[in-house]
Amino acid sequence: MWVVVGLGNPGPEYADTRHNAGFMVVDALARRWRIPLVVDADDRARRGCGVYEGHCVQLIEPLLYMNRSGDVLDHLAADDSVIAVYDDLDLPAGRLRIRARGGAGGHRGVGSLIARLGDAFTRLRIGVGRPPEGTHAADYVLKPVVGADRQALAEAAERACEAIEVIITQGMATAMNRYNAVPTSAADPC
Repeated sequence: MWVVVGLGNPGPEYADTRHNAGFMVVDALARRWRIPLVVDADDRARRGCGVYEGHCVQLIEPLLYMNRSGDVLDHLAADDSVIAVYDDLDLPAGRLRIRARGGAGGHRGVGSLIARLGDAFTRLRIGVGRPPEGTHAADYVLKPVVGADRQALAEAAERACEAIEVIITQGMATAMNRYNAVPTSAADPC
């Protein structure tokens, strides 16, 4: 089974923040794949199960705060293929980066997943860019996104959905080649 875990923080005050990029992707996948997400019995996660292109999939949004995201994954089987989706300050806004494994890179949600699963899961990072000079990183990622930044994040979430679909149907190498590349604008002739 493929398991897509979108990282974020619960509650309406965090709904439209950069730190909830993972939730945005899971919500978009749920719509695309027509998989309803429901809160589990112990209120620890929103989950939905379904099928995409013949593959069993589970979508998860942990409802514990970011640094406890891994706590909701105690039900996974050893052969489940996990894709974690989350924000990354070190990538330019809107860029995607897919990796097969690695460290937490200072992201506490990913650190929680590693503590629960080990490091052998796929990471799909969504770039949110660095905060403006004088702005603390926590304030930047937890502040609601508006205007052009909101549109860029929504577009990145849609591309992340496409990347996950490629991982599931065509494999990691194809997805990495297609989505890790720096996007070029239509006006750029090279």
